[in-house]
Amino acid sequence: MSDDAPGPVAPAAPETEPTTGESPSGRAPAEGVVDLLGVLAYAELTAFSRLAADSDLAPTQPLKARLAKVAVTEFGHYEQVVTALSDLGVDPEAAMAPFIPAFDAFHERTKPSTWLEGLVKAYIGDGIATDFYTEVARYVEEPTRGVIMAALQDSGRADFVVSVVRDAIRADPRIAGRLALFGRRMVGEALTQGQQVAVERDGLASLFVGGPERGGADLAEVGRIFARITDRHSERMARLGLSA
Repeated sequence: MSDDAPGPVAPAAPETEPTTGESPSGRAPAEGVVDLLGVLAYAELTAFSRLAADSDLAPTQPLKARLAKVAVTEFGHYEQVVTALSDLGVDPEAAMAPFIPAFDAFHERTKPSTWLEGLVKAYIGDGIATDFYTEVARYVEEPTRGVIMAALQDSGRADFVVSVVRDAIRADPRIAGRLALFGRRMVGEALTQGQQVAVERDGLASLFVGGPERGGADLAEVGRIFARITDRHSERMARLGLSA
């Protein structure tokens, strides 16, 4: 889900100890870890579903095949996260369930009207999500952190989308304005969704900002995190040839 666009220098590792995949007793995984893996699993599953559907809309067979290949890779990421949840003794379906309404509502609000808008949504929306998960993963120990980072590896989508969108704009510059507007809408909706999920799930919020037993990002760092996410969005838009 990540892309190859250059981004800001990664922030220093947090001074506080990251939470482990297990509770201090070792009997159960921490609630925040389950939430993080659950939301990531459903994100990967929906990414696969959308890309598979977008593949059917591709105007040529080569484009259809390339996008289908990316979709298959995303499903592989989903299976990795599901396996990690099962290894922790957690029911993957139960872990994903709390996040389904928010994700489905987000995708309902951001339905693309064209194939190119679908590609922009996949690139921009999932890119923002990747940045958020990467930031939160800093507060999680191995092996959970490794599972998260593996699931966020670029499936080949970034270069594919950039190539197709830039070629389309060269062929018809008039579409750039509409795609840019759609991309700007995506960042607002994606950030709103992320904030909603974090507020509704205490475990995920405590993983991010800490709690009585473990520190986390203070308010200043939270602000810097969202600034970095916004900067990355602008870089992705520029890479597409669109104004942020």
